Amino acid sequence: MTNKNVFLKKLCMTRSEENYIKIIFHLGGNTSTLISTNAIAEQMATKPSSVTDMSKKLAEKGLLHYKRYQGVTLTELGVKVALSIIRKHRLWEVFLVEKLDFTWDEVHEVAEQLEHIKSEKLIDQIDALLGYPKYDPHGDPIPSKDGEFLERDKQLLSDMPKQSIGVCVGVKDTSTPFLKFLDKNQIALGNTIKVLDIEDFDQSLSILINNKKLNISHQIASNLYVKKQN
Repeated sequence: MTNKNVFLKKLCMTRSEENYIKIIFHLGGNTSTLISTNAIAEQMATKPSSVTDMSKKLAEKGLLHYKRYQGVTLTELGVKVALSIIRKHRLWEVFLVEKLDFTWDEVHEVAEQLEHIKSEKLIDQIDALLGYPKYDPHGDPIPSKDGEFLERDKQLLSDMPKQSIGVCVGVKDTSTPFLKFLDKNQIALGNTIKVLDIEDFDQSLSILINNKKLNISHQIASNLYVKKQN
């Protein structure tokens, strides 16, 4: 175990602190782009002043760089913490779907609670039990214990030209209403989708999926990831 992993194991964080770190990662990843306090406040549904206070605390723990009036970026340690939380969240989602028969629109809120469990041994054993999955039920990559993950070659269905064909590999919107809409219309990961036509007026799409023609809005297409087939 490296010194960094030892430090990560001993790092004491509250649920709120972990949520901040995860949100900052989702907003900026491990890039050097400064994330504004307003952007974080919007995602956390809180006041910018509260974000500023939390940012200072996390900076003291070595998890992020805080620049007054400019924003924050995660440190190397902060990125490692974020990936650890995301790994737990996505493994729990797979576990809930595969072992407890949850549907993919039910798992997010439950995983939000389970991701804060501290037992590293528990998470490692769940990972092994599941066969070390690479992606969660929504198509998002699951970081390994070392923080590495496989990003799919993908693009939004809304960016696909007419007559192109792709395989659905993920969803951008993981909300319950959207996932239920997909279930209702039998749109799932692994489906092959052909773009038959695109309306000039509103960019809605006519697609062929499961051997049937379906019309979907541009908004729906903008929340479906596909891997284009040659």
